[in-house]
Amino acid sequence: MLPEIVSWIAVALILVTATAMLINTDWRISLGALALQYLAMLWLVTRHLPFVMGSAKLITGWMVVAILGMTRLGLTNIEQEEDSFFPRGEFFRVALMGIIALVTAGAAPRIEAAIPGLGLPVIAGGLLLIGGGIVHLGVTSNLLRVILGLLTMLAGFEVLYAAVESAILVTGLLALVNLGLGTIGSYLLLAGASPLESEEEL
Repeated sequence: MLPEIVSWIAVALILVTATAMLINTDWRISLGALALQYLAMLWLVTRHLPFVMGSAKLITGWMVVAILGMTRLGLTNIEQEEDSFFPRGEFFRVALMGIIALVTAGAAPRIEAAIPGLGLPVIAGGLLLIGGGIVHLGVTSNLLRVILGLLTMLAGFEVLYAAVESAILVTGLLALVNLGLGTIGSYLLLAGASPLESEEEL
């Protein structure tokens, strides 16, 4: 009973952090929400995987957060970028996450009935992460936020995939994909900032 309650708390944390990442313009809050998201993901993943394998996913996620955070912290000359195209209202984005939550509430029991044994909280958490990542990608043009959307969507895939496949090799491969995505995002942030720095020197 207690593990089930904690699992639903993790699902609620995923919903809150995904919404916070979507509506906040401060990159520090977004990275902090992503770190909490990986913590909630740890609990859902360990419903089907050993704790050691789940903690490896958590450590990998926090390493990606650290890479992106240190890179963005070093770009002190960049002002906070705002998305230049509609929609960018907070109410609209909250409404989008509400739609994702409603779709998840309707789809999770059907998936649980079709594939027994996954666990309703695991399915709900994975669908929320995937939906939150897709929504994030759909409403932003900011490079850092695009990377965060991809990481969120990949985390949702990992939660669902861990319930059907527990191979160590697959876990290691997904960890490499996360680290690679974080490294590429860090490089693109630096590459995007370098023309601004050269213009200032001129």
